[in-house]
Amino acid sequence: MNSTSTHSDLMIHASKLTKQFTVKRERVNAVTDLDLEVRHGELVAFLGPNGAGKTTSLRMLTTLLPPTSGTAVVAGHNVLTDPAGVRRRIGYIGQGSSAGHNQRVRDEMLSQGAFYGMSRRDTETRADELLESLDLAPLAKRGVISLSGGQKRRLDIALGLLHSPELLFLDEPSTGLDPQSRANLWQHILTLRREQGTTIFVTTHYLEEADLFAERVMVMDAGRVIADDTASALKSTLAGDLMTLGFESDRDAVAASDIIARVTSAEASAPSPLTIAVTAIGGDRLLPRVLRELDAAGHPAVTATLRQPTLDDVFLALTGRSLREEGEVAAETETGTTHGDPKEEVRA
Repeated sequence: MNSTSTHSDLMIHASKLTKQFTVKRERVNAVTDLDLEVRHGELVAFLGPNGAGKTTSLRMLTTLLPPTSGTAVVAGHNVLTDPAGVRRRIGYIGQGSSAGHNQRVRDEMLSQGAFYGMSRRDTETRADELLESLDLAPLAKRGVISLSGGQKRRLDIALGLLHSPELLFLDEPSTGLDPQSRANLWQHILTLRREQGTTIFVTTHYLEEADLFAERVMVMDAGRVIADDTASALKSTLAGDLMTLGFESDRDAVAASDIIARVTSAEASAPSPLTIAVTAIGGDRLLPRVLRELDAAGHPAVTATLRQPTLDDVFLALTGRSLREEGEVAAETETGTTHGDPKEEVRA
């Protein structure tokens, strides 16, 4: 985060935000000393494994959960002293279904517009636009209770976007959506941001979404933010590129291992016979030099590949765990936290 930013530049400013739960008569920190700054119009991805504290952080920032200590100003209003002011200016799409089961789809959206003080005409126009965009128009007269899980998820998203909030919180927004619905959702989010300058704060286990769309990526683990930078900077400084080289003989491979380790200043390994691999920062610059050194030493490589790092590699480098593997069970587990079960949120 730019240290020269002033509070007037910020849509979110949190200081030492902490939340504790009592689990089996012991106090457990779900979030510890969260310092967070998000500028107007920024798109920030908030990553971490299930139980890292992401959902608890969002619930505090959206006034759904009071912090144990610390404070935050969100959309110009203090979450402790003016929670109603915060709620008027934000949208929040949580993990659980927020629509009333006894309403029809379009009627539920009209009720939501009335809740936000929108005129009937504006609500109808906006509702129809969202229903079409999220492929819900054919379901407009259907009862919410009859919708599938994916359809309910798209309705939750439409409800969160209805009043065109200046700050939008999205907690795993695309969980349960098919690829086409995910693409439509992100197209609408990016259009909202481009045309209205909406600030977006999103948690996701789809790492490609964070890598592709976010200007900044924050990584949280065990209740603390452990990294905060652009995706490209995190990948280049923390993960490194994987170079894999193949050789014709054992003799060449053994000799090449020492040469590669010397040039890259990283430990080389042999994942298979006649193959040497190494992970190093700036692999795109190092690989040509490695190949030249191998040729000069008389141990040329017969194959060479370079794989650039992913955000999962970043998380692996930071914590020793794979965020992608954690994400496979996250949707089911973290859904429980949105209904107030603290045990899931503090799970290590």
